[in-house]
Amino acid sequence: MAEIVTKNLTKRYGERKGVFDLNIEIARGEAFGLIGPNGAGKTTLIRNLLGFISPDSGQCFIRNLNSFREAKEAHRALGYMPGETAFFESIKGSEYLQFCEELRKSKAGKRKEELLERFELNPGVKVRHMSKGMKQKLGLVAAMMFDPEIYILDEPTSGLDPLMQQRFVELVLEEKRKGKTLLISSHSFDEIEKTCDRIGILKEGRLMTDQGVSQLQKSRRRVYSLDFEDEKSASDFLKEGFELVQQSGSRLDIAVTGSVKPLVDKLARYPVNGLDVLTHSLEDAFMTYYGEERQ
Repeated sequence: MAEIVTKNLTKRYGERKGVFDLNIEIARGEAFGLIGPNGAGKTTLIRNLLGFISPDSGQCFIRNLNSFREAKEAHRALGYMPGETAFFESIKGSEYLQFCEELRKSKAGKRKEELLERFELNPGVKVRHMSKGMKQKLGLVAAMMFDPEIYILDEPTSGLDPLMQQRFVELVLEEKRKGKTLLISSHSFDEIEKTCDRIGILKEGRLMTDQGVSQLQKSRRRVYSLDFEDEKSASDFLKEGFELVQQSGSRLDIAVTGSVKPLVDKLARYPVNGLDVLTHSLEDAFMTYYGEERQ
């Protein structure tokens, strides 16, 4: 059963700004990672899903509820963390969380305390005295303390130190095991790779790919460093037609997209002293869609 759905969703802010004809389905118990640089349309998609804006055409649904027309009902199942949370600077973290409870007309109880302990956050500090990381923790606690069935998290680990990032990853995996559904928008490839089942890559408002993590990993571009016995062997190997990244004497850095078997088969005929993998991350798959556009 799909918990989050967009059908031909379009919201234009110009020729290449917004989202265009998006079709996404996220099943119950699934974590879906959304990747793209600034301006790719990630936040526009999230705002449509939350009913903050209405689409120009198409529809989106949360648990079969129209995200715009039935936003109030849809929000009852949601835990949301925006990319930039606007806090009341003059109040304490505990007062902000109490304010969230009053808005929701529900007490978070033990779950709130568990999250505060997990993220090592002292809620007695005034927001104006909190660091970026502390504010990020406060936003995460506010989004997760009501134990929602669906999470929509926009850049959830921005500003967190590596220890807290790992605790977030562990928490997401726990929520998945409970059958929770998550949409995570992030610039962190490592975070997405560790937590998500499927990944959507957005470029200029369009969905370039929607694949399982393992499938995307198999199709990504990898760079291998090959150390030959001599320069002649290295030069001869270049005639095999593989993409050369760089050469230094008898050492070649070769790029391979997809299966590594052709490379292994060719190498068997050459004197090779060593082979190392230089790149081995989801970022390489992302760059096949964006070329050298790093943001």
